[in-house]
Amino acid sequence: MTDSYTPPPVWTWDQASGGQFAHINRPVAGATHERELPVGRHPLQLYSLGTPNGVKVTVMLEELLALGHTGAEYDAWLVRINEGEQFGSGFVAVNPNSKIPALLDRSGAEPVRVFESGAILMYLSEKFGGAFLPAGGAERAEALSWLFWQMGSAPFLGGGFGHFYAYAPTKQAYPINRYAMEVKRQLDVLNRLLAERRYLAGEAYTIADMATWPWYGALVKGVLYGAGEFLSVHEYTHVRRWAEEIAQRPAVQRGRMVNRTFGDPASQLHERHDARDFDTRTQDKLAAQP
Repeated sequence: MTDSYTPPPVWTWDQASGGQFAHINRPVAGATHERELPVGRHPLQLYSLGTPNGVKVTVMLEELLALGHTGAEYDAWLVRINEGEQFGSGFVAVNPNSKIPALLDRSGAEPVRVFESGAILMYLSEKFGGAFLPAGGAERAEALSWLFWQMGSAPFLGGGFGHFYAYAPTKQAYPINRYAMEVKRQLDVLNRLLAERRYLAGEAYTIADMATWPWYGALVKGVLYGAGEFLSVHEYTHVRRWAEEIAQRPAVQRGRMVNRTFGDPASQLHERHDARDFDTRTQDKLAAQP
């Protein structure tokens, strides 16, 4: 190593530490400004962004609608995290942790807030009769185990590898190598599993797949952090097969568009308030309007 760092006796916040997200990262919680959240006409109100964690929930909602659960109709509002909108008072009231996605269920006498993507997937499954989650026994335990595996593993991929490889102000060998090794270990875990079964929990598609696909599916398809060659993702053939199969699901294709603000304009639907929005409000069509 060429750089060394000796931690001070007491850490202090250096706002000029650099990095793409330095202007919004801070060591304290709570709202920074007053801002009420918009509310649409559907009972389910989603406040999110089309990052991997956000995609988990929009895919679940679109899959529920595809099954015929009309009560899963939802309004998806865009939360621009790069602009600090997650620190508005209304959002903090729904998620004190100030992270997307956050869901507000207004179908009952009192609104129910749900935050953390895995918790939202479980909540929606239970709300709609156990959809995409086995009812009990070994099958349910397996699905929940892989769901929680993803929730615990993704921070190493996103906040660890992704940060140091793609977003840190300077490239440093130690953190990149450390997290690359862990991400490849995780890919190997998945590859060995998917060599023996169709989906993560077995032969049935579950919320464990919905949680994992936006992260590891995007990674092995080479679109996450542009790190496909660096991580030799072509080696993980079974993960690639699984990722491609899920990518072909129409509900997944719709869910991936919602709250998306990057990539091909035709793939972006900044807000979703009706199923017809996929045909009439895609960003390429909006750009063509006077």
